[in-house]
Amino acid sequence: MANARDYYEVLGVDRNATDEDIKKAYRKLAKKYHPDVNPGDKEAEAKFKEINEAYQILSDPEKREKYDRFGHAAFEQGGFGASYDGFSGFDFGGLGDIFESFFGNPFGSSGFGRRSSGSKTGPQRGADLNYGIEITFEEAAFGTEKEISLNRRAVCNACNGTGAKQGTGIETCKRCNGTGQIRYKQTTPFGQIVNIRTCDVCGGEGKVITQPCQTCGGTGRIKKNIKIVVKIPAGIDNGQVISLHGEGEPGLRGGPPGDLYIEVNVKPHPIFERRGNDIICEIPVTFVQCALGGELDIPTLEGNVKYNIPEGTQTGSVFKISGKGIPYIRGHGRGDLIFRVNVEIPRKLNEKQKELLREFARISGDEVYEGKKSFFDKMKDAARNIKGKDK
Repeated sequence: MANARDYYEVLGVDRNATDEDIKKAYRKLAKKYHPDVNPGDKEAEAKFKEINEAYQILSDPEKREKYDRFGHAAFEQGGFGASYDGFSGFDFGGLGDIFESFFGNPFGSSGFGRRSSGSKTGPQRGADLNYGIEITFEEAAFGTEKEISLNRRAVCNACNGTGAKQGTGIETCKRCNGTGQIRYKQTTPFGQIVNIRTCDVCGGEGKVITQPCQTCGGTGRIKKNIKIVVKIPAGIDNGQVISLHGEGEPGLRGGPPGDLYIEVNVKPHPIFERRGNDIICEIPVTFVQCALGGELDIPTLEGNVKYNIPEGTQTGSVFKISGKGIPYIRGHGRGDLIFRVNVEIPRKLNEKQKELLREFARISGDEVYEGKKSFFDKMKDAARNIKGKDK
């Protein structure tokens, strides 16, 4: 790990990132560099492995603590916090290589003092898959169903997942007797040592396919395009993830399938902006409507509703319509619709309109409006303060 990149840098998160931040960053990168998305791209495959390695460390609180204290050295042979069977925390340097040159690595295929990889005959859980889906603002608010299409491995129908050609069987490996391991004793100057290695005939599987299935090549799985109907719950927000249990890659040797994670991307709305479970919008109004008050048509996600604003409403005033926002994804009820009124000044007036406004100004000339009076009072106070400083 001498040249390994910083795990936080790999995932693109801060060292103070929360577990949720780390999980979200991992899912985003894993989806981008997954081998199924980048077939034959060796660089993407290398990045995918690097991302998984970083996530395995940072998603585990104990491993993350060791990494924060000692860096990559915490997980190297003999490093701080490293643990090996029978030789916890000690660095044997080149001593393991010396033993291996004399006795053919008597401590197993994983190296001197390290834990043996063991048999691979047990069930293995299938890999998780990631998928991105885009929906409208309204679909996010009220929920919907979407059919998605993805390529994933599936059990081979020709061999029912056994990997063996139809009509043939799978035999127990005669070399390891089905254990997946070869064990033999070796006499050394230090006494008798039992050497355990992965069986070179069955590759640790314990089983041997005499005639592989021609459809899947003996793997028991094939690539298949499948369609899945995804239920999008009402109230879901942009960036949230839906988990579909068991819809990932199939497991090996009877292992359970992985999960499918669907990240939801919500398109922006031309009118509304979402804040929590409330929706915000701006309503253009005329000077006359604000001055006299009156009924406005307010757009909602379910059509227009009538709303009366009081006379003398100022531009920028904010109003609320309860229960017209986004439904709560976990619970009952909905947020509110909040709208702000903005006075639009007409850019072109005809002579009749101008004359009426001039008449209005003449009639109102002797009146002092509260806002205007307050403004001039502040100006007078500012002028007095300036004169006081000059003295």
